[in-house]
Amino acid sequence: MDALMNWLDQLLAGNSIFTLQTLGYYGEGLVTTVQLVFLSLIIGLVLAVPLSIGRGSKRAWIRLPIFFFCYVFRGTPLLVQLYLIYYGVVFVDGIQDTWLWLILEKPFMPALMAFTLNTAAYTTEIFRGAIKSTPKGEIEAARAYGMSQRLMMRRIVMPSAFRRALPAYGNEVIFMLHASAIASVVTIMDLTGAARFVYARFYAPFDAFLFAAAIYLCLTFAILFFFRYLEKKLLAHLKPATG
Repeated sequence: MDALMNWLDQLLAGNSIFTLQTLGYYGEGLVTTVQLVFLSLIIGLVLAVPLSIGRGSKRAWIRLPIFFFCYVFRGTPLLVQLYLIYYGVVFVDGIQDTWLWLILEKPFMPALMAFTLNTAAYTTEIFRGAIKSTPKGEIEAARAYGMSQRLMMRRIVMPSAFRRALPAYGNEVIFMLHASAIASVVTIMDLTGAARFVYARFYAPFDAFLFAAAIYLCLTFAILFFFRYLEKKLLAHLKPATG
């Protein structure tokens, strides 16, 4: 590690902007961005699975609240949602006197809540469409085997729907990565926040933000490669057979 740091120090010796200290800011911002996006996607995915099933329910008291949730969070800007959660939580009566305030007073948790609810709404609609487009032959075959509704949903419908939803969900993951750039407006030191700090210190907008854009680009290509790999593995049976 010391040898690597010495090599970097020598490499950046003639650069007045990108030093070990400023690269440390970008490294910290990268870790924060990955944590924020990863946690919001995981929690949002866990929420979206039951919500997507409930979204197609025949019972109005189950279907309509989920529809309203998805409509609100898909129909309003993520930035507005972030502002409402970050600034609005302060005005909840008595919350500053509870243990919840120890969690919510830091900007990371309100941002995580906003991103999670937003991606959960979009993912719910993605999965709902995939569930709705399940071939009738698969459902009839499951019923012919005597599967219950719950067993059919777990073994047939959801795995099949997940494979069909994979391309659209990959776009949602990339969208959330790009949308995470707004986290810096609530004082989170993410990648964009690090770039703004470097710009404010050295007055070099092109250097600061182009470096951040290059990191976002690398992350995007990594996500694309990962989902292309998953699609190749999970959708291999859809490829035409070659003689």
